[in-house]
Amino acid sequence: MATWQQFASEAPELAAQVRSRFEAHKSHVLATLRRDGAPRVSGSEVEFIGPDLMFGSMPAARKAADLRRDGRCAIHARPGDGDAKVMGVAVEITGPAKATFGSPPGVHDFRLELTDAVLTSVDTAAELLVIQHWRSGNGVTVTRRR
Repeated sequence: MATWQQFASEAPELAAQVRSRFEAHKSHVLATLRRDGAPRVSGSEVEFIGPDLMFGSMPAARKAADLRRDGRCAIHARPGDGDAKVMGVAVEITGPAKATFGSPPGVHDFRLELTDAVLTSVDTAAELLVIQHWRSGNGVTVTRRR
């Protein structure tokens, strides 16, 4: 797993494109795992703070309970000029470190330990779908298909 900064160091061009997709809009889709293993999707906002991609949850929200039980998750940026997704494990920020974020009391703050990042786009001239996939420690692979 990697911080956002480590991802950006390993794959700077892809990280910049993925970050641009997340910064283009405020709301995105967070997928978590319910207790029974079924997916739950929720709206979420992300921020890039220091070396991390951060996101939060209101007090008593089901997505926070999901993440506290099983941190595996994916965040899908609002589609636009490129379809960006990041996957990994959410780690809740607690104690004195939480004061840095200035969140209201009870709000859950998480940072994402990344395992994967994907950017899907269309090469209209070549009529190809282009999938760039970064996996922590394995670099970037590019797949082109019709």
